[in-house]
Amino acid sequence: MKNQWIKTIIPALLLFFTGIVSLAQVPDEVILSLKTGDASTLSNYFNENIELVVLDKDDVYSKEQAKQIVASFFSANSPQRFAIIHQGGKEGARYAIGNLTTATGVFRVYFLLKEKGQKAYIHQFRIEKQ
Repeated sequence: MKNQWIKTIIPALLLFFTGIVSLAQVPDEVILSLKTGDASTLSNYFNENIELVVLDKDDVYSKEQAKQIVASFFSANSPQRFAIIHQGGKEGARYAIGNLTTATGVFRVYFLLKEKGQKAYIHQFRIEKQ
């Protein structure tokens, strides 16, 4: 009887915790685009209007404007490495904070994703000198 209980409870707990972990996951494409400096792929995740802070640029921009600003940043600061140092969230929203190492220095990156339909969109994105 005890053995049957363990066989039932453990898989249920694993499914529960797997669901919680996947809820806070940042899409792999977002992480890869930050590592490689691919503003085009990253902008696929931008909301139509995005609160963007990239060094001295600080405003709400259209998706296309934000893509150009981020592309300009990547052009001037060639990414070498990106690592998430903290992430979390709840149903429908998640965030991540990471360090972006470039040829010109280390930057702190923060972004907030919100679910719209079946896809996550970046609503806030910040790159600040560390």
